[in-house]
Amino acid sequence: MLKSATFQSLTTVPNGKWSFADGLNVIIGENGLGKSHVLKALYSMLKVQSGRSEELTKTSLEKAYAEKLSRVMRPESLGRLVKRKQGRDRCEIRLSMKQGGLNSAIGFATNAKSQVDVLQVPESALTQSPVYLPTRELVTLCPWFLNLYDNYHLEFEETWRDTVSLLGAPSVKGPRENRAAQLLKPLEEELGGKVEMDASSGRFYLRVTGEGRMEMPLVAEGLRKFAMLARLINTGVLLDKGYLFWDEPETNLNPKLIKTLARCIVELSAQGIQVFIATHSLFLLREFEILLGRRGEDEPVSARYFGLSVENEVITLRQSDDVNGVGPITSLEESLAQSDRYMEL
Repeated sequence: MLKSATFQSLTTVPNGKWSFADGLNVIIGENGLGKSHVLKALYSMLKVQSGRSEELTKTSLEKAYAEKLSRVMRPESLGRLVKRKQGRDRCEIRLSMKQGGLNSAIGFATNAKSQVDVLQVPESALTQSPVYLPTRELVTLCPWFLNLYDNYHLEFEETWRDTVSLLGAPSVKGPRENRAAQLLKPLEEELGGKVEMDASSGRFYLRVTGEGRMEMPLVAEGLRKFAMLARLINTGVLLDKGYLFWDEPETNLNPKLIKTLARCIVELSAQGIQVFIATHSLFLLREFEILLGRRGEDEPVSARYFGLSVENEVITLRQSDDVNGVGPITSLEESLAQSDRYMEL
């Protein structure tokens, strides 16, 4: 589990230590304050540390961290990720894990091109790889996107390639299949069927009860996000303890579907997945609060909220175990202000 992260001069992200919950972590704030940058930086660091068969050395990690940050965040040079100000500065990212031997840290300066300084080398690789879900669904990119990305210079974030490669994995069976079926039930109820992959073509379909299968591009875009999540559960990627990063999961979903989405996210947290969400949705926040509040003491899910806001032209961070402790929530304030304007009519 990721215990905390400390950021120094990373883009617009406020300097300081972020302390995470084992379960659900929610970042709230307006556009341009650094929510997505936090998710991508954490994902990049953990991705480099996961699934490595070779020995972790400072030399190998210097290149790996630099390449992953560049391919995920897409700056023209690595130094462009350093907070913008007059003169030179230095960015540092430090991760503290519950298992101390897995801690890591890197740094790079404004003039850095394509290499980082490894300030702390983790003693061993992570056993579980992180998953990153962008605002867009990715099931309609399978399987052609992998070959395209690997053979041509494309201005796509590498998170897309990473996730598309996971979607094509085989489905689990045995006891894990039963666990997956429980998590899949609310998703399949909203989808009206089951997500299937054609073994010969690698394309995805929705098997609609009593109607046969439907090509995934013909399914509504919001439901395709559910299909993407369902597939990652079905392959076992989101069954075992690991990390899920999801940027604005509520995009293209109506309130009814957001309720199902919130339920699935909380259940994944209860299964041992450490979840990191960036959101603008007041509705999603409230659903999280309702669902977490309904869980009894026998099955609690820990949660942590992070509020980014601008105060005196400076981006600040507030963090709390309670959503009310993170300061003003723009979506709430604007919703109340709109109600006032409506009533004036």
